[in-house]
Order: sequence, then structure tokens, then C-alpha cells
Amino acid sequence: MTSIGLDAPVRLVSAHGHQPYGTIAAALRDAADGDEILIAPGRYEETVRIAGRVTLAAADADGGDTPAPDGPPPGAAVTLAAPAPGRPALEVLPGARPTLRGVTVRGAAADQPAALLSGGATDWTGGGVRYGRLEVRGDAALRMADAALSGAALAGVLLRTTGAVHFTGCLLADIDGTGLVVGGTTRVELERTEIRAAAGSGIRVREDARAVLRGCLVDRPGRSGLLTEDRAAALLTDCRIRDTGGEAVRALGSSPLPEPGTPDAADTDDATGGVVLRGCELTGPAADAIGVTGPAQLQVTASVLRDCAGSGVAAGDGARVRLAAVAVVRTGATALVAHGSAALTAREVTVRDSAANGLLATGTAAVDLTDSELTGSRYSAVHLGERTTTVLTRVRVGATPEHGVHAVDEATVTLTDARLADCGMSGLDLAGAARAEASGLAVTRCLSGITAGADGALKLTDCEVTDAERAGITLGPGDAEVSGGRILRPGTAGLVFPTGATARVTDTEIREATGSGLVVAGEAAPRVTGVRIVRPGKNGLILDGGAAGVFEDVDIVRPGFPAVHLADRAAPTLRRIRVRDAAEDLSAEPGARPEVVDCVSIRVKSARWPAPETAGGIPGPKPAGSGAGQSSGAGQASRSEGASRSEGSAGSPASEETLEELLGELDRLVGLARVKQDVASLVKLMRTVQRRESAGLAAPPLSRHLVFAGNPGTGKTTVARLYGRILAAVGLLERGHLVEADRSSLVGEYVGHTGPKTQRVFQEAMGGVLFIDEAYSLAPVQGGGGNDFAQEAIATLVKLMEDHRDSVVVIVAGYPNEMEHFIDSNPGLSSRFNRTLMFEDYDTEELLRIVERHAASHQYDLTDAARASLTGYFELLPRDGRFGNGRSARQVFQAMTERQAYRVSEIETPSESELMTLSELDVPELPEPPR
Repeated sequence: MTSIGLDAPVRLVSAHGHQPYGTIAAALRDAADGDEILIAPGRYEETVRIAGRVTLAAADADGGDTPAPDGPPPGAAVTLAAPAPGRPALEVLPGARPTLRGVTVRGAAADQPAALLSGGATDWTGGGVRYGRLEVRGDAALRMADAALSGAALAGVLLRTTGAVHFTGCLLADIDGTGLVVGGTTRVELERTEIRAAAGSGIRVREDARAVLRGCLVDRPGRSGLLTEDRAAALLTDCRIRDTGGEAVRALGSSPLPEPGTPDAADTDDATGGVVLRGCELTGPAADAIGVTGPAQLQVTASVLRDCAGSGVAAGDGARVRLAAVAVVRTGATALVAHGSAALTAREVTVRDSAANGLLATGTAAVDLTDSELTGSRYSAVHLGERTTTVLTRVRVGATPEHGVHAVDEATVTLTDARLADCGMSGLDLAGAARAEASGLAVTRCLSGITAGADGALKLTDCEVTDAERAGITLGPGDAEVSGGRILRPGTAGLVFPTGATARVTDTEIREATGSGLVVAGEAAPRVTGVRIVRPGKNGLILDGGAAGVFEDVDIVRPGFPAVHLADRAAPTLRRIRVRDAAEDLSAEPGARPEVVDCVSIRVKSARWPAPETAGGIPGPKPAGSGAGQSSGAGQASRSEGASRSEGSAGSPASEETLEELLGELDRLVGLARVKQDVASLVKLMRTVQRRESAGLAAPPLSRHLVFAGNPGTGKTTVARLYGRILAAVGLLERGHLVEADRSSLVGEYVGHTGPKTQRVFQEAMGGVLFIDEAYSLAPVQGGGGNDFAQEAIATLVKLMEDHRDSVVVIVAGYPNEMEHFIDSNPGLSSRFNRTLMFEDYDTEELLRIVERHAASHQYDLTDAARASLTGYFELLPRDGRFGNGRSARQVFQAMTERQAYRVSEIETPSESELMTLSELDVPELPEPPR
């Protein structure tokens, strides 16, 4: 080794003076605590082991101590090189307290430790580690500043220590693996530190480790920028993660986040739990900006997620995610995703320019979104499916070619003071059995305002729909209620009740509808109270043939056509209808059968109803054929026809149902020939029993309880609902309603819980049908779940069925083989369930018909080529455990609409035909077989 300005390459500075040495190891052997070893610039091939409190410092050309540089040292600094693989160049032993200045350590192999700190407390400034990793173990503590670490393999830095570790102004670069690995119970802090071009993840925190990063940069890692696992915790403040090969932040596990409102949940500078990002910027990830799954919990505040190839935030099964003041901009997939059992809570979040949905929730995920905005989504801004629960409070949605909020399956959504605008389809759309409750909702400039599906439930309170291109609100046959609110300037009708609708509407105002104010399709029977209809372009109220319902305290002002038009066989109750400033108050076709009570007309040119001062003694219109019921009907039919035909649709029966109507509804279901025959036979048997009882003869034994055996999606729930209504129509049940239950509804969690729980569900079904799906789970073939609690539920059911045998019908449903075992598991069950209805799988033709019905009900047209492609699709679709019969057909239809929307979005100004047509291009590919 050549000296530069020194009498020897190494000089020991102590209280006794200066001593020259040829090697660093030799100087260390003679050094006492507090001594300093000055090292001339150059390369030293030896293993340096430090056991005491000494200083190793690079000397300048004159032999003086080199000041600490502002950045990484130049290449001429001191380099300690490991002489051979298997040993690090630098070791710090337990109890040592070294200080290193301007010293660079170089290993003998990139995948081995170049510097190993197994104890003590090291203060290291300048220099760094090359070609090998820095490893800190045991109880070692480290403070490293202005150092560069590069060229390692597997990991640049490995920390597994109980001591404190702190990096300031350091650079980790060109690591052929993970930049920084933190494990055990390590606590590490990084300030103004950069991690560049790691082949693996930038930082990996696992086990019970804690990492705090302030003002740091993670640039171009091959995988994730930050990866957390197990029970780790990480806090990132004012950090940037950019251009990652995978997720910018990937949390597979973490410790729990502090609960909101607790002291530890405040803006602490320590990683107290979970993964926390504050004031960070995540840009350009090749996957999701943030991916959270498993038991991981993550919180992001005042941050930006931008230009993601995947989603902005994807929360998977079991994850808990909180967002506050976060912007998610330009994502290649859905901006916010919650699936499985994830919980996502977001406040003041802005989502812009998502290539798919703004928010997507599936599985049983729970989402709470407040004071947020979602604009520029390519698909529906909010799509909610399966059994998710979502709360949207003061959320603003805009500029989407599809729905503003679209809820399907059994999703539940609550909207409070939300704003939905400029949606290419409905502002709020419910399909399947989805449920929504909205208060103070405003829907503006959408194709349709609010649309409710067939089986779900909708409750609107003080909501407003403005400038819809089509109907303001459409309420399907599901449970629907509208209270308060306004519908302003709809392009067609204000409120539409399709076939089968029985909605309740109170205290609502409809103004300036281009079409009619209220449109009631055949077989619909709503109840409308306290509605004010002002200046409708057509009728104020129009009822199609066979429509019914109750309409009371309704004001109709300045209608363009007759205020009320009744088609043939319409039979409503019109109570206290007030018509003002109209050419005609009532137009009724000959077969109409209205009941009119206290209706009045004011300033009506051709009035059939009296003025207010004479209304008390004037009867309403008589039935058709008696004079009043026939007048002016035919003359006005042509003027009203356009409104009634274009604004009504199909559905289920009115509130007063006949047996013939119900059997007709059953017959219209796709497939199920054997089930229809069995139900018809049961009806004949019930009628015979009734006739014998009426004649005073003894009734034969008759069990109305049934077993529905079949695979998923074969219509068991639909037929059960119809069966209850049929029993009500023939007088064997008081109400005929359906109460659905499963194992979780009946079986308690502790001793004494099951009996009352089962009784409560049974009580809800009194007068109707109790439908128990997957009933075999109460007595599984292999045991595992058929505990004493489940047996208690079965025993309770058997007793209740005996005590109330004339008041409740019980239907148990599930797979055929499992249901046979379930019935045989208890003698009380086998004696009460002696009739099984088999629900066979749908064949290809029937699956195609199901898709066609979904298409028709959602205003889509299938091309012949699409039908042919669907036929081939269903022929080849594997009928394995993932196949869901009618559910699979519905999912195929939904997939077709999504593919069509993506295809049509490429057309600058698509025609209405292009928006409505589903072609062979929209038929999805067959799913990959499971591996």
C-alpha cells in the first residue's frame, strides 16, 4: 500500500500520540476506546473486525481527517475489500461503538454480506457498501448518512436487529434483488434516501418490523416499490414511488391500524401500526398503485396515485383500507376496487379518467365513500355486485358513458346527498335483487334518471331528477318507495311503473315532462298519494290495459293531453284527483273500470268531473257500457297511445292476484317443465281438498311443505316466491310472502341463541313461505358444521311446523344428494317433507332464452350472429362446480354488455341502434379450465 502524505498507510491517533501501521487490523489491535484510525485513500484487502469504541476515517492527501461529504464519496476514498468469499470485509462485534467516515466496504461476492454488523452501535458517514450487502443483526444499531450502497445481489441491505437503524441522505442502487429487507422486530428510519433500479422490490418489510420513510424516493424497482407482509408496519411521509414493475405499494399483511380517534391514530411520526402513506406520490406503476389483500391494513392521506397500468387502489379479501384527501388519476383499470371481504373507507377522494369503473365492489366487501368525486370513467362510475354493502355520502359522479351508480345481484347501497350527472345510461340503476336507499340524491342530465330492477328494493326520500333524456324514475316489480322530491323536465315520462310494479309514491312533484307524468303499464298496481304533476307534454296519468292501483290527492296542472287516460281493462282507484287548466280531465276506453271518488276539475273545457263546490254529491264514472264510462274514450285513445306504448314495460302481477294469472306467470318461466307440472298437480290437489271440506267431507292428509332439489341458478327461489302467492290465491295462506333464510339465519353462536333466532325467522314467515336455501348445511354429510346448535335449529323448526302447520309453508332447497341426506337426518323432517320437486339444469336453448329476456328487459337487441355464437358458447361451457345455470346466463349477458360498452366507446358518435345492439363480437371467451 502506498502512502499519500503519510509515513504509513494507516495511522493510529491516541492520547499517546501518532503511531504508523501497515494494516488496519494491526492498528485496531493496539487501539483503545476513543482512539482514531486515519486511513490513506486506497484499497485494503483485509477483514476488519471492530470490537471497541474507535473511529475509522479516510485521511486527505496531507494526512488530515476527511470532512464528511454532502453526498457519496469520490472513487478515491478508502475501500475495505474482502480478501476472499465467505467473510465480510467489515464486521462490528457486540458491544462495539465504531465511527466510520469516508469508508467504503467491498464484498467478495454480490450475494454475501460485505459488511456485517452483529452488535454494538455504528455511526457511518460517507463511503458505503459495494458488491455485497450490508447486514445488520442481533442487537446492532446503525446510523448511516450520505453513503452509497450498490451492486449487491438478493438484497442491498438486510436488517434483522433489535437496535435502532437510521439512514439519512443515502443511495441504494443497482441491486439485483430487493433494495432493503427489514425483518424480525427491526425499527428502521430512512430520510432523504433513494432506492433506484432494484431488480426486485424497493423495500420489503416483514414479520414484526417497523419502517419509517421521510422524503424518500423509490425509483424503477422491478417489482413493488414497498412490500409489507406478516405483522409489519410502515409509515411513508412525503415520499415518491415511481415507475415500478409491479404495484407501487403491495401489502400482503400488516399489523392493525390504530382505530380512528385514538391517540396513536393522530399524525404521529412513528409506524404505530398498519401501512400509512402521507403526502406521497405514486406514479407510473405497471400494475396497481396500491394492492392490499389478506390481513393487511392500509391508510393513505393527502396523496396522489397517477398513471397506473392497473387500479389505483385494489383491496382484496380481508383487507382494511382508509383513504383521505387522495387523488386517483388516469388508471388503466378500475380506480378503486374492493372485493372479497375487504373494507374500504374513503373521504375527500377524487377519481378521474379511469379506463374502467371509478369504484368496483364485489363479494361481501363494505365500502364507505364520503365527500368524494368520480368523473371520466369508461364504464359505470360505481359498480356494486354480489353481496356488497356500500355507503355513498355527498359523492359526486359525472361524465360516464354508462351508469352513475349500478347495483346488481344482492348489493346494497345507501346514498345521502349524492350528485349523479352526465351519465350515458341511468344515474342510479338497480338490477337483480339489489337494494338502494337514497336521501337527498340529485340526478342530472342522464339518459334515464333512476331505474329499479325486478327483485330488489328501492327507497327514495327527497330526491331530485332533472333533465333526464328518457324517463325520470322507473320502478320495477320489486319493493319500491318514493317519498318527497321532484322530477324536472324528463325527456319522456316522469314516473314509469312497468308490468307488475306495486311501488308506493308520496308527496312528489313532476314538472314539464315531455311525455306523460305517470305511466302505469299493464298488470302494475302502484299506490300514489300527494303527487303534483305540472305541465306534462302528454297525459298527467296514463294506465295501460289491465293496470290498476290507487291514486289519491293527485294534482294535474295544464296537461297537453287528457289529464287521465285509461286504456281497456284499466281498473284504478282515483280518489281526490284535481285537474286544473286542461282541455279534458278523463279519457277512458270502453273496457276501463275505474273507481272514482271525489275527483274535481277546475277550468277544464270538457270536464267529466265536477267543480270543487259540487263534488260532494257527484258520483264518479260508471263502468264501461253505462254511458259515462264510454264517453270520449275512443276519441282520445290515439292522442294517448304514444305515451302508453313507449313508456311502459313488462313485469309481474298486481296486488289482487288470481290463480290463473299466477299459473300463467309460472308457465312463462324459462324451462322447468317438470316443476310446472308438479305445481299444477299440487294446485289441483289443494282445490279438491277445499271442495271436500266445503262439502263437509273429511280432508285427506296434505303436506304443503316441499323439498326443492337442484343445482344453483335453476329457479328455486323464483318458484318458491310464486308458490307462496299461489297458496294465498287459493286461500291456504294469509299473505303468501317469502322469507329467505340459510344456516347463518337460524343457527346461533352460543348456547341458548339458536332457539330464539330460529323462532324469530319463523315468525317473520307467518302467513307465508319460509325458504331455507342450502338447508343441508344444517346436517352436512361429513359432520363438520352439524354441531349441536344446528341440530337445535332443526328440532326447533320441526316443532314450529307442527304448532303452526296451517300458517306457514316451509321449503328447503339445495343439491339433490345433500338434500336427501338432510331429510333422512331427522325423523321429524322425513314425515313433514314427503314431496320433492326436481329442478333440472337448463339446456342450451333455455340458457339462450334467459339471455334474450335479460337483453329485452334492459333494452338490448341480439343479432342472429350473436345468438348463434351464444349457442356455441353454452354448448361448450363446462358444466362444472363453477357453472350456475340461470346465474351463468345472467353473467354472460352482463359480460356482453360490458364488452359492447367498450366496443361502442371507440365510436365517436354512436347511433341508438349501435348502443342497443349486442353482436357476436360481444360474446365472451370461454373461461379457462381450473388447473
